[in-house]
Amino acid sequence: MNNPKALRRIQFGNPILREKARRLTLAEIKSAEIQELIASMRYTLERKKLGVGLAAPQVGKDIALVCIKIQPAEHRPDVEPFEAVLINPKLVHTFGRRQQLWEGCISAGSTGKADLFAKVPRYKEVEVTYLDEKGRQHKKRFMGLQAQIAQHEIDHLNGILFVDRVRDTKTFMTYSEYLKRVKKAQNGKIKP
Repeated sequence: MNNPKALRRIQFGNPILREKARRLTLAEIKSAEIQELIASMRYTLERKKLGVGLAAPQVGKDIALVCIKIQPAEHRPDVEPFEAVLINPKLVHTFGRRQQLWEGCISAGSTGKADLFAKVPRYKEVEVTYLDEKGRQHKKRFMGLQAQIAQHEIDHLNGILFVDRVRDTKTFMTYSEYLKRVKKAQNGKIKP
């Protein structure tokens, strides 16, 4: 396998982000092309520290593939690291009521990071079926940040952007304003 490389991210406005992604066959999953794409998507998230999830349409591929890589960051220093590859994921069950959670998208900016944030209604716990990078079937419950990311990335595979789900447009803010609010909230001065 070739060395993984940082992938160019597709930005809002590109038609591929509004298309429904094609499901992969087992043979495709095991192909060198898809394995190299997975390695490069992981590399893009890990080395470039761009977001916590990346769907294949965000790198110009119309296939149902998601890589998740949660790492501590300035605005979430205590997060527990987590990594997963979801192929042909399907949200099969939700639990509880949706809550308004802050969200951004690396396709909503030219810096490679999310330049735009807003509150999005998301379930705090979801159950997802998917195949991993070896083609093995999984059924897993995701909770908290993992659940939020799974919902965001599965939306990408269905041509839905986080801005489509925002109910209160007054919550939109830039990344720098978002960081200021999070820092003040961490110091107990305001609610995020």
